[in-house]
Amino acid sequence: MKIGLIKEGKNPPDKRVAFTPQQVIAIQKKFPGAFEFFVQSSPIRCYADEEYSSMGIPIVEDLSHCDWLLGIKEVPIDQLIPDKNYLFFSHTIKEQAYNRPLLQAILNKNIKLLDYEVLKNEKGQRTVAFGRWAGIVGAYNGLWTYGKKSGLFDLKRAHECFDRKELDQELEKVQLPPIKIVVTGTGRVGKGVLEVLETIDLRQVSPHDLIHNYYDEAVFAVLDNEDYNRRKTDGGFDQQEFYSEAQKYESHFLKYAEVSDILIAAAYWDNRAPRLFTRKDIASEDFNISVIADITCDIEGSIPTTMKPSTIADPVYDVDRESFEMLPAFGRQSSISVMAIDNLPTELPRNASEEFGSQLSEHFIPELLKEESKILDRATITKEGDLTIEFIYLKDFVAGKSTD
Repeated sequence: MKIGLIKEGKNPPDKRVAFTPQQVIAIQKKFPGAFEFFVQSSPIRCYADEEYSSMGIPIVEDLSHCDWLLGIKEVPIDQLIPDKNYLFFSHTIKEQAYNRPLLQAILNKNIKLLDYEVLKNEKGQRTVAFGRWAGIVGAYNGLWTYGKKSGLFDLKRAHECFDRKELDQELEKVQLPPIKIVVTGTGRVGKGVLEVLETIDLRQVSPHDLIHNYYDEAVFAVLDNEDYNRRKTDGGFDQQEFYSEAQKYESHFLKYAEVSDILIAAAYWDNRAPRLFTRKDIASEDFNISVIADITCDIEGSIPTTMKPSTIADPVYDVDRESFEMLPAFGRQSSISVMAIDNLPTELPRNASEEFGSQLSEHFIPELLKEESKILDRATITKEGDLTIEFIYLKDFVAGKSTD
């Protein structure tokens, strides 16, 4: 079976890759004679062509002879090879309007498309994801933003660090006054955030204590859904009901916003669920948060100040508290500084790729050797020029009938 690692074509280009050179060799040793790998030459990939070729892995320009083509971001339409098996993050399953032409082209070119986002085990849990690295880089960027805004310390940008080790060395420069940081989210992304806050020896307190206690050192609290959402009728909370009928709930996050200086948002948000706060709320004198690191980066989503994604090149924009106007970063001390980069793991691409490739080696590669794989079937969006049963709901979207 011939597997090709494609050159990322989306702009701005992503430096990550599905497998590191060492992982390619490890797969071939574990499954002798089963897989042949080819790497499309790329000047921007975090692992240089020479790192692959030095281990005997062929570097090529043309991958049309390969059975499987693996990338990270969406493949530009003009680079899609007909009649192939592709695996990448397609960003189509939520009916993302900007990728409708991509899905139409994939169907027209008779491509079998699998998506990392729907590679799940028998329990329905995702098996491959970059979430932890989004959390690590997002938390680091939140601290970088606070350092710039306050003038208290100056960190190297995350993407300028060679790897996690250098990032951790930079974190030694962080000197925080007795501020409070509030974190939403307890999943993969939230755990990544926690790693960074623990690296700087920040003390964790309970959500209750964050609101009610005074501290002479910087502290943080991690909020779960029940800490800032309540049923509209009686103020209660039921997790199953919240997941299935989120519209019955309202946010009571403001009590945290009144005492906190930094918000790191790492919680998955369903558009039926309440937003953390409203535009009107940030104009209040009681709204104390001045830096928001929105790792979720849902535009006009759970964090109303996230009006557009920021970029690695231009990581922060400010939002005026009263006019809600977007301003250049750190233009006014009174405005809220927002970091909302939507491809955070690519700032530490070698570490992120290594962990991702390890997950793929464990959960994807063995499935390719099975005559029938339910796991791969469930992750297949298109096959033989049509949508699969799992994704037939995208039919109107593909036809252009659904609302954007």
